[in-house]
Amino acid sequence: MSDNNPTPSRTFDANDFLEKDRAFTALSESIRPTNKTALFDALAAAGITSILVHFDGSGDSGQIEDIDATAGDEPRDLPSGEIEIAHVRWGDPDIARTTLSVRDAIESLAYDFLEQAHGGWENNEGAYGEFTFDVAQRTITLDYNARVETSEYSQHIF
Repeated sequence: MSDNNPTPSRTFDANDFLEKDRAFTALSESIRPTNKTALFDALAAAGITSILVHFDGSGDSGQIEDIDATAGDEPRDLPSGEIEIAHVRWGDPDIARTTLSVRDAIESLAYDFLEQAHGGWENNEGAYGEFTFDVAQRTITLDYNARVETSEYSQHIF
């Protein structure tokens, strides 16, 4: 038996989407200082001065390739402790908190920052780059390289 009265499709409301996006962005920005403080406190306590996070994406997938920690010019292992990191989810006004290892917290923040700055960084040819976490300055710098495939078209009629 067929249904002659299908459920009407829901129409896209651009204003609703933009409002949700503004709320998500504001909530994401509101948790950033606390997350950075928790991470930088753990790194400083372990004597870490810098973290370099390498990422690479393409073909609709992407990953953190490596995380390098240093104390001055010397390589160091990441501390083994855990820290609490806040997360937000699209369309959810509540802030979730998760306890993660320092390594997992670094990865989580890097993925969050990539999505905020360059959503879709892993798609098509993807992007690659690195984050530099400067513990003394308490800054996180993203160096981002987008891969772009181009084509040139020409037509000749003789």
